[in-house]
Amino acid sequence: MEENRVKGKIAFISGASSGIGKATAEKLAQMGVNLILCARRENILNELKENLEKQYGIKVITLVFDVRNYNDVLKNINSLDDEWKKIDILVNNAGLAVGLEKIYQYDMEDVDRMVDTNIKGFTYIANTILPLMIATDKVCTVVNIGSVAGEIAYPNGSIYCATKFAVKAISDAMRSELIDKKIKVTNIKPGLVDTEFSLIRFKGDKTKADNVYKGIEPLYAEDIADTIAYVVNLPDKIQITDLTVTPLHQANGIHIYRES
Repeated sequence: MEENRVKGKIAFISGASSGIGKATAEKLAQMGVNLILCARRENILNELKENLEKQYGIKVITLVFDVRNYNDVLKNINSLDDEWKKIDILVNNAGLAVGLEKIYQYDMEDVDRMVDTNIKGFTYIANTILPLMIATDKVCTVVNIGSVAGEIAYPNGSIYCATKFAVKAISDAMRSELIDKKIKVTNIKPGLVDTEFSLIRFKGDKTKADNVYKGIEPLYAEDIADTIAYVVNLPDKIQITDLTVTPLHQANGIHIYRES
């Protein structure tokens, strides 16, 4: 078994109540990492906190807010006491896709929701937490959750793809801006991952959501959590800048082989 370098560290995970965020919380808890979990669904966060503390003997703090509200982001993160502000790992994960339409058919509410969460919310979190990480003067890791949609734009996904292209651009710029600091920045870009993602995209239509994964064995949230755990557990001198993770039969955001 490889060395555990993260035990006792503090990780901040946004979008922690489901999918990749929740699976990452579980994986890091297993490795002895203390967690700050943020999401909008308080009951799920509380249940997760209780389970993880009981099962792994770690400490968990929950923050209930919407990343789209900058004042709430600021207020909640600033409410942490000094010890909890010494964040070693940031998993900037909160994000979503809504709708699958042509650009001229999009509902502007859906557009706002994606841009406000995936770009602005993502930026609010990074902007607030990076100064805390710099202040620790320790080697820290930022993991930004991008997507294969941030490599190649696909039809009917213009806005979502644009937001994930933005995550790549911000990650690349962030890495350059932090080059003289002790902070690593990794952009992890998953392909097809079977989570609530498609259910949200199709506004609760389970048949449409299930069709996304038809004929292919997708990845699961745990697979991406394992990847994140690998990245944050690397020796201090190693930085992975960009990492794309897809199922066996997916080449990129467009090319997928499905068995009939």
